[in-house]
Amino acid sequence: MCGNCGQPDVTDQKAEYPAEPQQSEPVHDQHPDTPRWTHLALRVSDLDATIDWYQAYTPLTLIDRREDAAGLGAWLGMDGETNNPFLLVLSQFFEDHDPYAGTPAATLTPFAHLGIEVPTRAEVDNIAARAETAGCLELAPTQLAPPIGYITMVRDPDGNLVEFSWDQGVYATLHQRWAAER
Repeated sequence: MCGNCGQPDVTDQKAEYPAEPQQSEPVHDQHPDTPRWTHLALRVSDLDATIDWYQAYTPLTLIDRREDAAGLGAWLGMDGETNNPFLLVLSQFFEDHDPYAGTPAATLTPFAHLGIEVPTRAEVDNIAARAETAGCLELAPTQLAPPIGYITMVRDPDGNLVEFSWDQGVYATLHQRWAAER
């Protein structure tokens, strides 16, 4: 057991991916000019159901979908061009090609979660109502002390927590910082 989180210790288990031919030339012609935080990856049990869920409950859209010998993958992100792209990467491994077979499927829970700040309090209420009807509401809309704000928590098809917040201040804080730096 992990001394920090109480989960089974899997540090001795190494993932084994199918061997790929060595590549000497870059695949892409564009690269960031500084290091970027680009994605969070989740292992999922049903890629189509997970894509549908995130498109129904979040502002994320399907950016790319792939299949290879190991399984299926998808990139979900925000519409529009940005200098700081951030993606939710979803991976569904084929049964005989799962490099993590035999390890417990990790989920973002009980505190770990994805966070989405929405423009209105009513949107938090709307998402919670839809989630309650669908049976995936984890926390009813709740006003918490700053900086948390007004939130609701819902579960995706694999049990990961997604928080929807209003007036949390992430958006406002970053815009204030950026304006001060100009």
